[in-house]
Amino acid sequence: MEETLSLTALKQEIIRVYNSINQEVFSIGISSHRIEILGDKVLIFVNHKRIPALKSLDTSKRELTRLVDRSLMEVTIDKLADELFKLIGIPIETILKDYDPYSQKAVTVIYFKEPLKERYSD
Repeated sequence: MEETLSLTALKQEIIRVYNSINQEVFSIGISSHRIEILGDKVLIFVNHKRIPALKSLDTSKRELTRLVDRSLMEVTIDKLADELFKLIGIPIETILKDYDPYSQKAVTVIYFKEPLKERYSD
């Protein structure tokens, strides 16, 4: 990504990558989002659409769907780290993600090793 992009354009690119990974892994995109950049951190708040098969098992087999959710989050975290490094070129320290299947809300916190606002501005 060119360093001349604004923070707004950077946010759009990050959410495009995030949604693309969700479509690849879950075959379902996100329904809404909010993204914030705070120094070396990116916070992504999203409403997901629940995979129908998992939704049908949530009440009777929650222990199973919890393991599947965690495994799928690990896959998406790994893909997100790879794609964002390719996009931005700044190493990622860690990505934290949590998801509530009942509200279908998720939050992702990405810690970069350098502040993004030093490269991008509005």
